[in-house]
Amino acid sequence: MTVKAVSREKESKPSKEVNVDAQIASGADSEVLDGIRRHLLYSLGRFDDRSTAHEWGKALELTVRDQLMKNWQKTRLAERSYENKRGFYLSLEFLLGRSMNNAILNMGLEGPTAEALKQLGLNYEELEEEERDAGLGNGGLGRLAACFMDSCANLGLPVRGYGIRYEYGMFHQSIREGRQVENPDHWLMAGNPWEIEQPDRTCKVKFYGRSEHYSNDAGRMCVRWVDTHDVLAVPFDMPIPGYKNGVVNTLRLWKASATDEFNLKDFNDGDYADAVAQKNLAEQITMVLYPNDASENGKELRLRQQYFLASASLQDVIQDWTLKFGPNFDRFAEFHCFQLNDTHPTLAVAELMRLLVDEQGLNWEKAWSITTSTMAYTNHTLLPEALERWSVRLLGELLPRLLDIIYEINARFLVEVAHCWPGDVERQRRMSIIEEGHEPHVRMAYLGIVGSFSVNGVAALHSDLLTRGLFKDFYALWPNKFNNKTNGVTPRRWLAHCNPDLKSLIDEKIGTEWICELEQLSQLKSYVSDSAFQKKWAAVKHYNKQRLSQLVQDKCGVEFDPNFIFDVQVKRIHEYKRQLLNVLHVIHLYDKITRGEADQVVPRCVLIGGKAAPGYFLAKLLIKLINNVAEVINSDERVSERLRLAFLPNYNVSAMEVICPAADLSEQISTAGKEASGTGNMKFMMNGALTIGTYDGANIEILDAVGEEHFFLFGLKEDEIVQHRISHKPEHIVESDPDLARVMGLLQCGHFSMFEEGIFQPLIDSVLNPHDPWMVAADFRSYVDAQNRAASAYKNKELWTQSSILNTATSGKFSSDRTIREYAQDIWKLL
Repeated sequence: MTVKAVSREKESKPSKEVNVDAQIASGADSEVLDGIRRHLLYSLGRFDDRSTAHEWGKALELTVRDQLMKNWQKTRLAERSYENKRGFYLSLEFLLGRSMNNAILNMGLEGPTAEALKQLGLNYEELEEEERDAGLGNGGLGRLAACFMDSCANLGLPVRGYGIRYEYGMFHQSIREGRQVENPDHWLMAGNPWEIEQPDRTCKVKFYGRSEHYSNDAGRMCVRWVDTHDVLAVPFDMPIPGYKNGVVNTLRLWKASATDEFNLKDFNDGDYADAVAQKNLAEQITMVLYPNDASENGKELRLRQQYFLASASLQDVIQDWTLKFGPNFDRFAEFHCFQLNDTHPTLAVAELMRLLVDEQGLNWEKAWSITTSTMAYTNHTLLPEALERWSVRLLGELLPRLLDIIYEINARFLVEVAHCWPGDVERQRRMSIIEEGHEPHVRMAYLGIVGSFSVNGVAALHSDLLTRGLFKDFYALWPNKFNNKTNGVTPRRWLAHCNPDLKSLIDEKIGTEWICELEQLSQLKSYVSDSAFQKKWAAVKHYNKQRLSQLVQDKCGVEFDPNFIFDVQVKRIHEYKRQLLNVLHVIHLYDKITRGEADQVVPRCVLIGGKAAPGYFLAKLLIKLINNVAEVINSDERVSERLRLAFLPNYNVSAMEVICPAADLSEQISTAGKEASGTGNMKFMMNGALTIGTYDGANIEILDAVGEEHFFLFGLKEDEIVQHRISHKPEHIVESDPDLARVMGLLQCGHFSMFEEGIFQPLIDSVLNPHDPWMVAADFRSYVDAQNRAASAYKNKELWTQSSILNTATSGKFSSDRTIREYAQDIWKLL
């Protein structure tokens, strides 16, 4: 049975038979019970009658962690043996969410935990709420990294994750007068029981200083980095358990610390601020996830974070190697592969060269051979402006030795380019790692490509567009380097855990092996026309919609009717993701209802959620528009009987665990050619939502899997957009479409900003801009038509339920287990 079974039941929850897990009979339940009581008393110093839900929750977390320890130790010992090749996943983000529920599921402790809590009279859901989401990520990139770590453990692969232990997450988002307000997300305030500090593996990371050339004892010219300001990197390990397979991998997170706590002389002289200045400067590195880089200080701090991650992680790996094999690096490449998750860790290319050449004494050629045999780079964007560039000036000041090495790498690389295309100076300029200009910059994606043996995109279209567009010159030089690895999500968290009633229904029909072999969900196709199965499926969906309705009521004060179609768009707020197009459609529905056409509108609840970067003006203004429109709609009785709109504040992993099981319609509406992949689309599909989406990213592969009649496709395709841009005239589109004209009229007349005149003019201008890169006006009519098809389909609940079942049944490809198998076979060579 699931742990959820001991939580408070709701009357309309679909009935199911609860079978006590066989583990209870083995005594595992008493271990959990004894562990909770022991930790409450000895670890927390509390007694039963004086303990809060927070303390009970922490005692349970420590108990579950104890259960991991033996397997964690065995997994680590196997890694240290160097009998097999090892993988290392370097990412600036790991959006883990809560760890307790994942650990309980993966270790098969649902039954023992439920029984222990029942004996203690505790409610699991209350304890679960006490755990804060780990503030280690921003969005899809970090959640993907977390899914990948889960799948590596599930497949028993020796892969260690490396990241940063941020003291504060990105920010806690609240809404005040419709606007986003950023508050500190101090997720570590109450500690993190899942981490274990490893002070013996602390290393030093260098900054500033200068390069000094010298002659060693053998007369060879060498370089050393001197006069540096050093920072300590202290590792904290978090366990990543596989699903009931005895494997517990490690996510190692680095915390920055000063080499000296404070200057004793300054302190004794009474200059307390200067005494701790170096400590504060060092600890800033890991204080906040992704500082706002609009300022020069912000840029420097972000670069410090990236180098800190790369240097500490590589030093850690090399320390393991030298402890086992000494200074002999002849076989190093046979046993190591480093996967660089986007451009953030690509300084690892130059840093590995520094460590091998400067610290270990290898010559350039041997070090370069090792580097280019062990580094692999994943690209996550098609937006040129999102490809990181660092000014040569800043790099030279902060990381002078790294800049030397990057220039050397580039010089040797351009010789290779010149050899392939003699005299093509323009091509050399385009491909150079150093972008010349008034202020030269280092192109980090190019460094990643040049220094890696593998470069992959994350969806079929994305990988194709990379080789035809952004990286076409490199593809012409090294076609065999490029490959595709379509993203996936872990079915343990994104179906088995977050949708326990659907899990039970699926288990009843096809068994439980699908949790690790998601392709087995295809067996559900046999039950698509089974009316009894349809009713159970619909009952599960309705219950999940009730849960989401309660969340929306609690967080937004908006009442959602579970009988309405639940239309959901939750993701980072960005122009290319086109939340604006969604809002325009909502205004269109509002306009229809107020003009007396309510009977033509299928009752709909629209939920939008996501964070806007603190310095992203238009994204934050869009949040304001959503909330203003919601206020008008939800306060108008004529409209609210058929249409509701809510903006969910502080969208995170835990919220998504409630949202994706409840969604009927998944909004994946990015401008074609702009979304690399997307993973939210996969989570919704896996839980039986139907997709309304463009021909973009992984939407294409979802469409291919489920079929056109179960997917609401709309919008210009990527090649059509290229042609359309030539003659794009949004004003003509508005004039020729009465629906869009009325929508824009309501915005321009200030209907949604009665006391804030002109506030939304920048968004209006963006739609009417003939150079609008996001093609909002161009796709409006197609989007409305697709929404009409979706609304019409929802009227027939039987057919809609069949489509819902088919979406889940065909989602097998989108397991991160499949993705990681491909990485392990094709790139890492671990299988």
